[in-house]
This record gives sequence, structure tokens and C-alpha cells, in this order.
Amino acid sequence: MYQLSYDERQSDTVVDARNREKQVLDRSIEMLMKARASGADSREATAALQFTNRVWTTFLNDLENPESALPNELRTNLISVGMWVLRESEAIRKGRAQNFDGLIEVSQFIRDGLQ
Repeated sequence: MYQLSYDERQSDTVVDARNREKQVLDRSIEMLMKARASGADSREATAALQFTNRVWTTFLNDLENPESALPNELRTNLISVGMWVLRESEAIRKGRAQNFDGLIEVSQFIRDGLQ
């Protein structure tokens, strides 16, 4: 019987986590694209912004954990990105902006950078 070493299992866990992160970012991007097409005042926009906020709030909570395995500089940069996403989402929600393109592009960039 084949048994995985601790390192192999740990690696699989990290890969699984990255895949889940990619999936939620894919979903967020898809929803934001539909929201962009439907307009900032649409039901699609409300759902997309709420989902995106939940995703990034979860990411931020994980990034702020001192036990995070990411290098400090990367964590700091991702926290800055996450805070921008939350601010921009709020501006769209309040009618002060319609920058769905920015949210989509940033989300795609982060998703594509996950390994």
C-alpha cells in the first residue's frame, strides 16, 4: 500500500486550497462580467458585489493571520489589493463608480498568479 509522506500531503493540501481560491475568483469574475453587462443598479450587480466582498474579506482574514506561509511583502501587497477591491466595490454599490472592468482585471490577475 502506498502512503503519502507528510510533505506530499501538505503539498496536496496547498494545491487544493489554491484550486478552491481559483474557483471562487472564477465565480466572482463571471458574476462581475454579468453585472457589468446588466448595469450597476441591477440585481446581478448587487449579487456580484456581495459575492466579491465575501471572497476578498475571507482572503483578507487569511492574509492577516500571522501564521500565513506567504512572504510578508506578498501578504502586504495582497492586503492592499484586497482593500482596494472592497473600496471599489463599495463605490460601485453606492453609485459613485462603475469600475467593473477594474475589479474584473484585478481578480483575473490575482487568479492567474495563484500556483
